[in-house]
Amino acid sequence: MKYLLIILIIIIFSVLTYGLIIQSPTNNVGDFYIGSSVLALFFIWMPLFIYHRYKGKDISKYMINDETFKKIKDEAETFID
Repeated sequence: MKYLLIILIIIIFSVLTYGLIIQSPTNNVGDFYIGSSVLALFFIWMPLFIYHRYKGKDISKYMINDETFKKIKDEAETFID
């Protein structure tokens, strides 16, 4: 997965760079390459990266449940008083 992410980010930045190089006022092909690379970055690479980073980790430590909400609420009330 690590190597797939590296290869994808290299391809995405290469397409972005190519789009920036061939961009001209009369030709919209450069804009197409730039937009495609941005979409690929956010809709393909980013979810794969997030999945790779959080695979096998306990997400419940980062979630707010009733117990942690009450604790935060009590701390806020003592801070206000």
